[in-house]
Amino acid sequence: MTAKPIARRSALRRGLTGLGLTGLGLTGVGLTGAAVWAARAARAATLPPVAVWKDPDCGCCTGWVRHMRDAGFSVTVRDTTDMAAIKAARGVPDALQSCHTAVVAGYVIEGHVPAPAIQRLIAEQPAGRGLAVPGMPASAPGMDQPGEPFDVLLFGPPAGTRIYARS
Repeated sequence: MTAKPIARRSALRRGLTGLGLTGLGLTGVGLTGAAVWAARAARAATLPPVAVWKDPDCGCCTGWVRHMRDAGFSVTVRDTTDMAAIKAARGVPDALQSCHTAVVAGYVIEGHVPAPAIQRLIAEQPAGRGLAVPGMPASAPGMDQPGEPFDVLLFGPPAGTRIYARS
């Protein structure tokens, strides 16, 4: 028996959008269920792993980790109550700090940076230490309150801090 292709509308109804297929350009092309899972596995194999440090009691950090996993990243979580030491060791300026800190592909990721900005960072490999979303914007991934636009900043030498993306 041949598996029936899944249309984009059906995938949305079945909750398959959390598989991160939109970045692959595969939604709406008639994938079978098995092909959907195979595509997600292939995508995860091409993305570098993410290590994230967070306070064990922070729920929004857990939401951001879920966002990253939904985008296809493999994420290792390290709970710590000494986030100041983690940020200092990774060179995160005080003005850019947020609640959690991650490292991916040699870059520091500070706060609720959206997965597409991180995917772009990995693809473009600009000079800099990493990306930051200072504070905790309500509409950022993990916070999930729509409506508040925010900037994603590229920071570190040689160019200092500049806007890298707007969400």
